[in-house]
Amino acid sequence: MNRSVLISGCSGGGKSTLIAEFAARGHAIVEEPGRRIVKQELEGDGAALPWVNMAAFARRAIEMAIADRAAAREQTGWTFFDRGLIDAAAALQHLTGEPVLEKLSAAHRYHPRVFLTPPWPEIYTTDPERRHGFDEAVAEYDRLAAVYPTLGYDIVMLPKIAVTDRADFILDYLLRETRQQ
Repeated sequence: MNRSVLISGCSGGGKSTLIAEFAARGHAIVEEPGRRIVKQELEGDGAALPWVNMAAFARRAIEMAIADRAAAREQTGWTFFDRGLIDAAAALQHLTGEPVLEKLSAAHRYHPRVFLTPPWPEIYTTDPERRHGFDEAVAEYDRLAAVYPTLGYDIVMLPKIAVTDRADFILDYLLRETRQQ
């Protein structure tokens, strides 16, 4: 059984907070490639920042997500990913038209259910690593919500509830699914 679970969706929708909740509960987690890249780039020359060179940023995110996915294979329990390869490949394909999404998705599969955080304007904020506005975040969300099903993933929309309840929702969903197999 594939235990690499993607949490994707709208920027500012609570993904990173949810990932932190899973870590606090003892689950393996993988932080968002994009945020890690931005931190590295802000400390260095800044050539692969999304607001400087989005294609370079997406390519680095793809490389990092592939390495993250490979490392997660060593885990025995659930591993929760804050975004991942599909998000990065979808961004690159949207920007450049390069047909990378299907090939990368086929080679590096995650759990068949992807949990999406919907646009949630009440909690959306920008910060030094997230400089785009809410409208851009919603457009990205719309692209991802359309892409995942075309790649054979089932989307489970996360309710707009407290982070502990969201974590319980996902764990209960995965437990029910495991029992049915």
